[in-house]
Amino acid sequence: MTDGVYRPILRPRRGELAALHHLDAVAAGRVMPIIELSPGDRLPQLLRQMPPRTGAIAVDLSAADEPADPLCSPPLDLAEELADLGVAMLPVLRAYDSRRRLAEHGLAARMHLGRAVLRLQPHRDAHNPATATATAERLLTGAGLDAERVDLVIDLAETACAAHANRFEERARHVLRWARTAPWRSISVAAGAMPPNLDDLPTDEAVPVGRLDAQVWARLSEPGIGYADYGVTSPVRRLGISHRQLPTLRYTAERDWWIYRWARRGARSDDRCHDLCRTLVGSAQWPSAGARFSWGDAQIARQARSARGGGSAANWIAWSTSHHIAHVLRALPSEAA
Repeated sequence: MTDGVYRPILRPRRGELAALHHLDAVAAGRVMPIIELSPGDRLPQLLRQMPPRTGAIAVDLSAADEPADPLCSPPLDLAEELADLGVAMLPVLRAYDSRRRLAEHGLAARMHLGRAVLRLQPHRDAHNPATATATAERLLTGAGLDAERVDLVIDLAETACAAHANRFEERARHVLRWARTAPWRSISVAAGAMPPNLDDLPTDEAVPVGRLDAQVWARLSEPGIGYADYGVTSPVRRLGISHRQLPTLRYTAERDWWIYRWARRGARSDDRCHDLCRTLVGSAQWPSAGARFSWGDAQIARQARSARGGGSAANWIAWSTSHHIAHVLRALPSEAA
């Protein structure tokens, strides 16, 4: 029950959207991003500047409050705005959606592809098969959608350490047995292991951080189960907390992310970013395809050749996300199982 599609759960920021904008046609056909919106996010404006090559996106509006005005509907308003931009929208159904919000999701889905995503977090939404079944039936009925038109994402959220990963792996097995009892359009497992704060990591050297989320998915060994994750960011949102804006790349390898944070105190930011990229290009993590591996890798290679321009936090996330997507797609089977 997989369609060979990778479903990264991303934030609506310039960095992530730039990576989606620069996907090649083949990669774009295998990616369905799930965009998590927070109050104040202006997704249509960003998409107008950088339309995703995927042509369609899933949108999770669970952080958006339900307005008191019955004529105001965030799902329908956004669906209309995205339709004007030529971007198809799949609403994301959540266990705590109200009856009104579910009906709005159903209308938004039918304005576009007639499809939706059901994002289920077992530790919060479904502690046993009976609860999972009741929750799924309520969401599908409320949205007026059949399971055949819905992609199920089993979201294990944060896998912060090996002990958590082992516990989540066992939980995932139970949920997957339940999930196979319904004719979902596809089933994917999502998790995230990137730390929410990298400030305590050493600078001026590459530091590995284990991709425990990918390791859990690989150990499940379930045929027909798709892959989802949180890209190169953490499932834990640290709203309102500022970070030191050092040049930083989160470079994905098979079992680890290699974190490059460059201080080089006393040097200009341009020189620091140039030195970081030169170090990465000369490392064992640099792919044999080099700059051809992804758009992000091409930007890193260009930065390594020239000290002009230090980039920005949005650039660094864009390059990291682009490489991550390319790496994941090369590791996943391209055809439905």
